Amino acid sequence: MNKNTKVLALKYRPQTFDDLIGQNVVAETIKNSIKFNKVPNAYLFTGIRGVGKTTIARIVAKALNCSNGVDKICKDDFCENCKSISNSNHIDVLEMDAASKTGVDDVRDLIEFSRYGPTSAKYKIFIIDEVHMLSKQAFNALLKTLEEPPEYLKFIFATTEIKKIPITVVSRCQRFDLSRIRSVELFEFIKMIKTKENGLVSDDALKLIVKISEGSVRDALSLLDRALLTLSNKEELDLNSAQKIFGYFDKSQLIDLFQLIFEGKEIEVLNTYKKIYDQGVEPKIFINDFLELLYYFKNINSLSIEGTNFSLNDEEFKKIKEISEMVDSETLILFWQFTIKTLDELDIVSNQHLSMEMFLIRLMHLKNIKNKTEYNIQTPYENNKINNQTSLQKKKESEELFKIKDKTEAIGQIKNIAQEKDITLKEKNEIKANESNINSFDDLLELCSVKKEIKLKYELEKNVNLVSFENKRIEISFNDDLDKNFIKDLSLKLYDWTNERWIITLSKTKGKPSKKEEQVNLKKELVKKVKDSLIHKNFLKKFPDAILIDVQSNKKEK
Repeated sequence: MNKNTKVLALKYRPQTFDDLIGQNVVAETIKNSIKFNKVPNAYLFTGIRGVGKTTIARIVAKALNCSNGVDKICKDDFCENCKSISNSNHIDVLEMDAASKTGVDDVRDLIEFSRYGPTSAKYKIFIIDEVHMLSKQAFNALLKTLEEPPEYLKFIFATTEIKKIPITVVSRCQRFDLSRIRSVELFEFIKMIKTKENGLVSDDALKLIVKISEGSVRDALSLLDRALLTLSNKEELDLNSAQKIFGYFDKSQLIDLFQLIFEGKEIEVLNTYKKIYDQGVEPKIFINDFLELLYYFKNINSLSIEGTNFSLNDEEFKKIKEISEMVDSETLILFWQFTIKTLDELDIVSNQHLSMEMFLIRLMHLKNIKNKTEYNIQTPYENNKINNQTSLQKKKESEELFKIKDKTEAIGQIKNIAQEKDITLKEKNEIKANESNINSFDDLLELCSVKKEIKLKYELEKNVNLVSFENKRIEISFNDDLDKNFIKDLSLKLYDWTNERWIITLSKTKGKPSKKEEQVNLKKELVKKVKDSLIHKNFLKKFPDAILIDVQSNKKEK
């Protein structure tokens, strides 16, 4: 196959350790192991797609079998072994796809083939890609050979899901975790390839490719291939064109949208979103980019331009920093929670475009609420009022952010309803507290029955020994069968029922017998008493084989 007709991901596949990018530590470790003749029985490479697992596996196979040695692996003029390995047709290097050959019979054939020494190379090597796809029986069949293979046999495994491989297999391999390729390295790499291919692509467009690829070299080269095929002979691919090709939109539009939201300009917000939507951006992609920008607004002071993974240019970075200084962190966190919730709504509403418009409108109304307590956002431990600072204002100012009459009236209505709910909730809590007076252990058991907390009542009766019970304090001991979450569950329920904190202490003192033990002891005493009675003795004279099993009281409750 002519090399020029290959896709970029195959055409520029690394052939030696020196060609690798982003995996310098892994390459150096493997080279040293081969130099000092300390080659492990098996290599295991794991990482996300496109970081070089299969590529490194082939380079290791060439390094072990190259006629020139590991320091001078063939790069241009291949020896016979390197040429055959590169073309995947070497008789002693078997490359197997575990996704299509998952069964134990395939592994048995592999083991049978391994009994014969290499034909023309120094080592016989088995490269198994996506090894996690092998069945449990196949892994078990491989274990013995993997632990003590012949000196001429080496295994090289590659996987994207290391957790699916049995630990017994992992422990027999020398494991290498391949990291994502750093943005700067990946940018320089595809820029070099762009130059070699005589492509006209701007740096901003290349940075967008790096961002979309998420550290995968193969993804980056595939996107670059697609971009170069879209171009005319003398036309440069700029950022705007790249965004249209890959379905991304300009971040500056989203920053402008944020600013309009904070300023409460509803018509401008909807018009800006419609422009973004007309570019073909899907609502879920828009939401994800919205969340990403929220993250930058919240953490921009601790980030650098390089740390944003080419998501922002200098101008956008500066603009976000300026706006973030006048936006309250609590507002951004509230926006984040609200946006996450909107993701679920997208699967319910048939017209997602309308759902997104309502999402943006609701954000503007949410921003105008100055006090979180108006929405009843309180924890059991905090009842103090927290002022929600308005955005795009200094914290000392207290004027409304939006000077729109109908909106403020709507917020006032929300406030009144929320306050009424708050009053109703307090009344219910007072009633609940009065009804839930717990003065003894028996009161607690009875309340568990009323509240239908059967599991909690079971633990209290069977596995808890009471030491003391007084003044919102319970001291207990317990047996080995007590549920591990019992203390936490009991504390939460007591707080919920009484609106007061209870202290639950674990004691080394044995304490009273549990309720179940009391019942059993009481039953034993009653049986013993009946056995000692004259009636029972007279009964045994007439029926000597009779056995007293149980006794029930015949007393009627008054």
